[in-house]
Amino acid sequence: MMSTDDGRLATRSGLRGSSGGILGALVFGALLCALLGAPLGISPAVAQTAASVPEAGSGATSPAAASPVSPLDTAPAAAVDAAAPPAEAAKPPPSITDALLASALPRDLSPWGMFLNAVLPVKLVMVGLAFASLATWTVWLAKTLELWNAKRLARRGLEVLASATSLRAAEKELAKQPQQARSPLARFVAAAVGEADRSEGLASEGVKDRAATLLSRIEAQAGRVILRGTGVLATIGATAPFVGLFGTVWGIMDSFIGISKTNTTNLAVVAPGIAEALLATAMGLIAAIPAVVMYNGFARAITGYRAQLGDAAAEVLRHLSRDLDREDFPRKEAAPVVRLRQTVE
Repeated sequence: MMSTDDGRLATRSGLRGSSGGILGALVFGALLCALLGAPLGISPAVAQTAASVPEAGSGATSPAAASPVSPLDTAPAAAVDAAAPPAEAAKPPPSITDALLASALPRDLSPWGMFLNAVLPVKLVMVGLAFASLATWTVWLAKTLELWNAKRLARRGLEVLASATSLRAAEKELAKQPQQARSPLARFVAAAVGEADRSEGLASEGVKDRAATLLSRIEAQAGRVILRGTGVLATIGATAPFVGLFGTVWGIMDSFIGISKTNTTNLAVVAPGIAEALLATAMGLIAAIPAVVMYNGFARAITGYRAQLGDAAAEVLRHLSRDLDREDFPRKEAAPVVRLRQTVE
């Protein structure tokens, strides 16, 4: 009896000693996992369960409470904890490059804002094209008024020449009109009368030739005067697109330089330079297209004005020839009248 009881007591004490060692190991492992952030895959729930187990000396424990927790049971909980990242980790910090690009981009992408944020060469191109456009419209206004006045004077002068009976009468009639005093038609008449006076007593054919030469030179001079300013339109119409293209190329180069400096291909880096480049191209077209249209319109108008001057010069030569013939063949009052056909009485 004693031996049997002693054996049972020894066995119970051994079990109690072994279960106490296991519980102590579990408690130590749970504390270590809590301190190190559970690197061993044991969840905080398991550690809390192990910590809640009574110590070995407190009394007998159930086999379920005394048995160690299997790693297979703790694996799903650990996987769930690892799959749920913190809220701060779900939002990555913004890139430093994007922050720098956002601060470097212009806030105003209107035409004026793009002009202010453009590089210096592109600004100079835009200013030059703006002055070219201003010169185009100034020349258009001045030449329109000049051509309108010149055509009006030429039309009235032609009416005077057509109704006059001689150069002297036409000269007196044109002198009555103050606006015609410095017109090309008044100069035509004055040149023809002066050549006739200087060539008094000479052959009439020579007078006509010299007068025709003088009138052609006056007509050419009047044509050169009316052409003043149209060369500016031709130059602007021919060069403004290429000047705008220069600004475009420079803006694109600046965009690629920005890409190389920031080491990114973000569209926000390229967009401002391309916008500035396209603005320079647009300003070049704005200056060139009206200049070409105006030049063509003025070319047609000047051609018509030169035709009027040619008609006036021809009318002056007709009057000169008629006056010279009157002097060479004076009208005889007593000359008999010879009828070409005899009337039958």
